[in-house]
Amino acid sequence: MEKKGRVLVAMSGGIDSSVAAVLLHEQGYEVIGMTMKTWDYASSGGDKKETGCCSLDSINDARHIAVSLGFPHYILDIREEFGDSVIDYFTNEYIEGRTPNPCVMCNTHIKWDALLRRADQLGCEFIATGHYAQIREENGRHIISKGVDVLKDQSYVLWGVSQESLARTILPLGHLTKARIREMATERGFVDLVNKSESYEICFVPDNDYRGFLKRRVPELEEQVKGGNFIDTEGKIIGKHEGYPFYTVGQRKGLGKAFGYPAFVIEIRKETNEVVIGKVEDLNRTGMWVGQLNLQKYDSIPSEGIETITKVRYKDAGTAGHIEQVGDRIKVDFAFDVSGIAPGQAAVFYEGDDVVGGGWILKSYQKGSVFENIQSFQTT
Repeated sequence: MEKKGRVLVAMSGGIDSSVAAVLLHEQGYEVIGMTMKTWDYASSGGDKKETGCCSLDSINDARHIAVSLGFPHYILDIREEFGDSVIDYFTNEYIEGRTPNPCVMCNTHIKWDALLRRADQLGCEFIATGHYAQIREENGRHIISKGVDVLKDQSYVLWGVSQESLARTILPLGHLTKARIREMATERGFVDLVNKSESYEICFVPDNDYRGFLKRRVPELEEQVKGGNFIDTEGKIIGKHEGYPFYTVGQRKGLGKAFGYPAFVIEIRKETNEVVIGKVEDLNRTGMWVGQLNLQKYDSIPSEGIETITKVRYKDAGTAGHIEQVGDRIKVDFAFDVSGIAPGQAAVFYEGDDVVGGGWILKSYQKGSVFENIQSFQTT
């Protein structure tokens, strides 16, 4: 078979990236597999058995696929890069009173940048991953769009990938459903992949205890921030909390105190170590400001703005609204109230299935508030 080119495939050992590698091999690409070692969970002080993409079992599973099909497989130790770009970011965002999104940071600064550097060293024209999303070139732009499997679509986490990186990227699974992926693995005899459980946790916090992770990562943090005030939306003190980094906007469980009504975290105030508590309706916002932008479908937003569907979290269905660019930020005015907008999370703008672009949420507001038309508020 005539080879289509050499492609470096990120292989985590799971079914998705494995089938991606198999498909590219069958399509005539010269495949090189690479599994990235990003994190040793034991070094964080956690007590849960290491699982997921960093475990020895996953590395061995990826290598088994490569050996069975006769293409090379390498292990890439990027723990130092991962720590600098993702772990430090994750920790610092909570300390700044924001809610981080490490998967987006990992995709932008680790999976793509690190893979492309190694691809160049290995003479690979392309890189590939097992993400459920699609990519095409149109009007000189490389555009990410949603995968056909709406339940598995991962376009939200890819908004930060640059045009230069997208130009060399192949996403083999975007036109397939998860059910079909399982069938294809079974047809090719990779039954163990089909039966392998999937991890939905943050890879370096596999016990889902981010508070414990922060305390181990920054031993002095707990002592520095404990004893702050819970306040209501009118500013009245209604209790004491463990420290602002240990709470997130929209949180209901784990507040450590009963307030006499279903209570939610409405706002985190780092400067005063206050956590604002309110009712579910207090989470509603009509707009927000987004910064650190990366545009994909267009090189700029028209001066009059455009209508989009905006997602404020991975599992968000999205809300219609109008976006306009003001300097290096985007102002979003929603057509309907949006609940639980957390500064630090990613906002991604869609036209139909296409990713227009995205950025990091800086501040949300209610129409008529002081922040609606002021984009120069302080952010760190």
